[in-house]
Amino acid sequence: MRGVVHAACPHDCPDACGVLITIEDGKAVRIQGDPAHPVTRGFLCAKVAKYLERVYSPDRILYPMRRVGPKGTSGPDTFARISWEQALDEIAARFRQIATEFGGEAILPYSYGGTLAVLNGGSMDRRFFHRLGASRLERTICSDAGEAGLKSVVGVKLGTEPEQFAQARLIIAWGANIHGNNIHLWPFIEEARRKGARLVVIDPYRTRTAACADWYLPIHPGTDVALALAMLHVIIGEELYDADYVARYTLGFDALRAKVREYTPEKAANWTGITADDIRRLAREYAGTRPAAIRLNYGIQRCENGGMATRAITMLPTITGSWKEVGGGLQLSTSGAFKLKRSALERPDLEARTGSGDRPPRSINMIELGRELNERRDPPLKALYVYNANPAAVCPDHNAVVRGLMRADLFAVAHEQFFTDTCDYADLVLPATTFFEHRDLQTSYGHYYLQLSEQAIEPLGECRSNVETFRALAERMGFDEPCFRESVDEMIDLALGAEDSMCSAISRERLQAEKHVRLPFIPLANSGAEGEAFLPFAKGHFPTPSGKAELFSAELAAQGLDPVATFTPPVESRHGAAIGHRYPLEFLARKTDNFLNSTFCNLAGLQALEDSNRLDLHPADAAVRGVRDKEWVRVFNDRGSIRLRARVTADGESKVRAGVVAGALNWAKLAPGGQVNELTSDRLTDMGGAATFYSVLVEVAKE
Repeated sequence: MRGVVHAACPHDCPDACGVLITIEDGKAVRIQGDPAHPVTRGFLCAKVAKYLERVYSPDRILYPMRRVGPKGTSGPDTFARISWEQALDEIAARFRQIATEFGGEAILPYSYGGTLAVLNGGSMDRRFFHRLGASRLERTICSDAGEAGLKSVVGVKLGTEPEQFAQARLIIAWGANIHGNNIHLWPFIEEARRKGARLVVIDPYRTRTAACADWYLPIHPGTDVALALAMLHVIIGEELYDADYVARYTLGFDALRAKVREYTPEKAANWTGITADDIRRLAREYAGTRPAAIRLNYGIQRCENGGMATRAITMLPTITGSWKEVGGGLQLSTSGAFKLKRSALERPDLEARTGSGDRPPRSINMIELGRELNERRDPPLKALYVYNANPAAVCPDHNAVVRGLMRADLFAVAHEQFFTDTCDYADLVLPATTFFEHRDLQTSYGHYYLQLSEQAIEPLGECRSNVETFRALAERMGFDEPCFRESVDEMIDLALGAEDSMCSAISRERLQAEKHVRLPFIPLANSGAEGEAFLPFAKGHFPTPSGKAELFSAELAAQGLDPVATFTPPVESRHGAAIGHRYPLEFLARKTDNFLNSTFCNLAGLQALEDSNRLDLHPADAAVRGVRDKEWVRVFNDRGSIRLRARVTADGESKVRAGVVAGALNWAKLAPGGQVNELTSDRLTDMGGAATFYSVLVEVAKE
């Protein structure tokens, strides 16, 4: 028997591709991009194109396993196979014992973007932990600073459709490696360039996208706020802004004008490393080219001032009126359009109250896991349940995280597809399905198409989805609420049932028939008929407290932040409080092109495309330290020390500028010289409580 099943890629990528999976006799034999999907357009990234290698890898975890060897190790003698019944009974017994002795808050769920599918990303799991009274997890590690900055101006996570980039005359990729991790936007950019558009890339690292740019501007890490404010200085000072749009649809322009007077291009040049002449040229080209689109990505918000950086950049299309034009505006995230009925999926009303009175369970920021596991808390963390995440690889201050995971009194469960770094510290490991093996609903943060992802094959071995696992755990715990017995289709129907939502006009049956459905924008004030270009803010209607784009924010003022915007150098930066410190180099703990955070790191076909045990080093910094290309070096600060092989190229070909070095994320067990997060800190961003992976100072020494 042969057939083709439509699914949707759930991995942490804005493209959320439509996928066609060919099945022969119950086995997947081919994967391809859906040619009918308006954004996927028939091709896949290098990672997902090799997905059969992932699904059928001999390294898949296929059965529940109990640790029999010491924590910190994995291998054939480290775990013993057990039944699902034994695993569920053990988890339920330990959770009951911990909750009785210490309270539900002593148990922490830990999950993030291993899947962005709606149900397996956050539904039955949230119900379970709410009902248990577990500590709440603040899931902030990736995007919350940028989202807070964006919403502080425009009120919602909406932006320019990817299809509209083909109409732009100028495109700025700001902290966005489109060619590496947003590849389905690239054909629209190339279409625009064939019609004469220019691509400008602003990035501290010479990415694949930067190498393709018409104009590449390397910027010092953490100084994007200063560049944006200097551009605003030029645009406002030379009256290049859209006075009518500003008057009608913005609040606080006079305060912005006063603020940016101090951010001259000359002053910004000192911070950013971009010349004053180039800053003026960039501002004039951006304001004078219509339409102009900005693709802003989350790289810029992984610094201590990440929220302010996103806020300042979001002001640019607001004062130029670029939101009015097809092919204008800005895209950071489109996820605000997918207003599903999350409360019905997650059931926060189930949350057990703890302590005295009506106090809700405590919240723990996922970035501070190392601190939380090692410090004395009341109650202490006694159990950790990890799914959709690999904190032993992706969490900052890696050494502190590992110390916490090594605690003999910590009961840890990992629900995984492979033996990741986190599994090395788990007491129980449960086998998880891939998206081939379960049914789900898929949104996007890079386009406006909702999709149903069909199950293509039966689960391998004894793998179970998050939904089925937490359903079974709820039964073991004796949770008898009807919501724990709802089927996948019933939950999809609940998710689509939000009032005043574009999703409510789309039924599960329609999704099943059409595979992908563009959100119907008719209910929004600025949209035309279904299928027309979506211009979310062409006529204002910003969902902010004032109803306008807030160039001055009373909410930020109430939080003790600058209500307009300001540049505060990161503490760990060349201009920060640590200037003159014994660690003079700014370190980018960057992502690779062919892995996705820590996903795909273990696949041989993708490992062959990466060399993640390298340190990019500018020739000037290498010369001072006597380092040559391919020599081993030690990269260190107070948090840790790792060993990498230097990559030193000619000045014009260097991936980094002088004063900056870069290493790539990998699994710790696949990084024999140490992993980059041994050097990063758990310091939080100015807004949103996100991670500061790119605000790190180090020194490099030749071995």
